Amino acid sequence: MDGSIFGWIGGTLTNLSLLPQIVKAIRTKSVNDISIAMFWTLFAGIFCWFIYGILLHDRVIVLMNLLSLIFVGSMIYLYYRYHRP
Repeated sequence: MDGSIFGWIGGTLTNLSLLPQIVKAIRTKSVNDISIAMFWTLFAGIFCWFIYGILLHDRVIVLMNLLSLIFVGSMIYLYYRYHRP
């Protein structure tokens, strides 16, 4: 069995875990209960994994982390759009 299957499964599950927060933020137009510092830190870490995947020419790492960057970037965008101090 090709070990990359675990990368695909792990990446898919990791990305799916972000969807409920994105959907909730869009539905409620409220992001006051999230930590923007956590999402910026997560974005930076995922960006490093994305670059690492490029350097290794690893399609699974690149694609899964690109999708993560889009999802986390969406949450950062939603935070600045809906945040009410």
